[in-house]
Parts: sequence; C-alpha cells; structure tokens
Amino acid sequence: MNPREALLALNLLPEVGSVGVRRLLDQFGDAPAILRAPERALMEVDRIGPKIAGLITRWEKHVDLAGELKRIRDFGCTLLTQEDDLYPPLLREIYDPPIILYVRGKLEERDRHAIAMVGTRQSTLYGREACGRLAGQLAASGITVVSGGARGIDTAAHEAALRAGGRTIAVLGTGMDIVYPAENIELFKRIAESGAVITQFPFGRRGDKQSFPIRNRIVAGMTQGTIVVEANRSSGALITANFAAEYGRTVYAVPGRIDSPRSAGCHGLIKDGAQLCESAEDVLAEFSNFNYSSNEQPELPLPALTPAEQTIYNVLTHEEMQQDAIIRRSELPAAQVSVALLQLEMKKLIQQHPGRLFTRAR
Repeated sequence: MNPREALLALNLLPEVGSVGVRRLLDQFGDAPAILRAPERALMEVDRIGPKIAGLITRWEKHVDLAGELKRIRDFGCTLLTQEDDLYPPLLREIYDPPIILYVRGKLEERDRHAIAMVGTRQSTLYGREACGRLAGQLAASGITVVSGGARGIDTAAHEAALRAGGRTIAVLGTGMDIVYPAENIELFKRIAESGAVITQFPFGRRGDKQSFPIRNRIVAGMTQGTIVVEANRSSGALITANFAAEYGRTVYAVPGRIDSPRSAGCHGLIKDGAQLCESAEDVLAEFSNFNYSSNEQPELPLPALTPAEQTIYNVLTHEEMQQDAIIRRSELPAAQVSVALLQLEMKKLIQQHPGRLFTRAR
C-alpha cells in the first residue's frame, strides 16, 4: 500500500480526524506505518484512546478501500494530499487541514489568488445582484472565487464568476457523488470544466450539521479573504467569517438595508471590525497586503488585453485622467470601463491615483 492509499484509508475511518492523523504521522512517520502499528503503540499517541486505536488496527473491517478507489476513478476525480504541489498552500497553514482532498476538475497554481464569497441561502434580489457584480469583477481581474455551492449567495457567486470567464471553486459539505442542492447538478458540472469542485468527504457522505461547518473551514482556509454578502445573525456564512478571522485572513462585509434581517449579520461584522465592501476595488486595494512569500511578486496570471482593455489603454496617457473622461473618450459603457480599469490595474499597466484619476504605468 502506498502512502496516498493509506491516507485515504485513514480519512475513511470515523473519529480519527485530521488532527489525530497529524499526531500519528508525527509519531510513526508515514501513513502505512500507522496502519501497521500495534494497538498499544497507537495508544501511546496523545488523545488516541482504545476506541480509535482499535479502529485503526482493524481498519480493513471498517473501510472499503478498493471500492473507494474505484469510485474515485469512475467519477473522474483525483486525490490531493498535503504533499502535493497543487494542495492549496494557505489551507496547509490552518490548525486542522484536510488530509485528503477529492478534486473534480483541476486546481491550478493561480488559485492561490482566491477570495471566498459566502452568504445566506435565503438571499434577496439585492444580495444576489451585489454578489454577482462583485464576483464577476473579481473573476475578470484574475481572482479565483471560492464558495460552498449552496443556494442563494453561493450559487450567485459561482454563476457570476463563470459568466465573467474566470475561475471558481465549489467546496462541498458532502461526498462528491451527493449533489446538494439537487438543482445545482449542472452548475457543478460547469464549475468542474473550468475550475474545480472539491471535498474532504468520502463518497456517500451526506451533508449534516457537522459537515457544513467543516466545509466552511476549507472555504476560509484556502482563501486570502472572505466576503460576506448577505447574512442574518444565525447564518452559516458567519461561521466562515469567524474561521477567516481566526486564520488571520481579511473579512469583508457588504452592507444592506438597515431594516432587512438578512443584512443584520453583515452589519454586525462591520461593527466588529470587518472591512466594508462596496465594490471589487475595496478588495483589490487590499490585495498587496495579502500573504506573499518574500521572493514572490503579487502579479496575477492574466490573459492578453481584451478589446475594451486595449481601447482604454490607448485612451490613457501619463497625464492623470478622471474616470468620467475615460468613459467619454472610450465611448464604452461605464460598467465595462470600471471592470477594464480593474483588470489593467491588476496587470500593472495603469495606476490609480487619489480622486479616481488614472495614468499609464509604462
């Protein structure tokens, strides 16, 4: 048995958990050695009692490893462990990173530039529109949009990122074969074609009150910041925001109507210190403060200039120009100009100055 298969077997065992596996790895060195270890040796590891030790020594009675490997192949999934280069690097930094990630689609190096967008399932038209605008602008600027695939705000975020031609990742609170909500089956297929659907849960695992908060920690853990678009005071989106704050990531909140219960959670976050988010620029302005390594420059792998970007770049000079003047001279719609300016700024082709003034950067 190779280490990947052994980690998969440990992931299939109930109650062991990622923290327990990490303690066992520290003691025994690799996953196959854990599965070969005698019960008494396992119990010498901190917080590994007789029940868990017994599960591990008799793992073959509890785990259908061959069946799970076949399901992975048949479903077109791949497995990532923390040793793999494409395992989300920020996710490795949290207290209890998943030992296994099932991936449908593909994670890419550029997904390290990712923002979570979360909110209530019972979203309003305002919330969905605000989410769509933000997610579309971020995705068009080269940021990967990560959410939980649920109804409401999550779905709006994924859909907007796809419409913008960007990358989006859905993190499931179920096994890969359980589509929840059922109406998102086609959405998940489209996400997998241009981004990725991921989960730490084995095939057949249905969602419950435990699995969705576990999912939320992945959403917060693999991203550089979390935007809460619309949430009441008991929304699960606030769990994601709390994880993000615990991990030292930036929390953003979109304001809403003062008389709407679905905005109460966002307003509470703002009162507690979350950054108010009114546009994608509020997020991109903070991007230089995110966690880059000392030898890495915060440049995003963006495509060649679109026609709108080229038009605006041709309009600009090294003299400061207001956005209204850019709109008039380019003869492009205001919304299109706003997105193109964001894209050009992220490509370091233009610079923004106080007062919404822009110049060429080169």
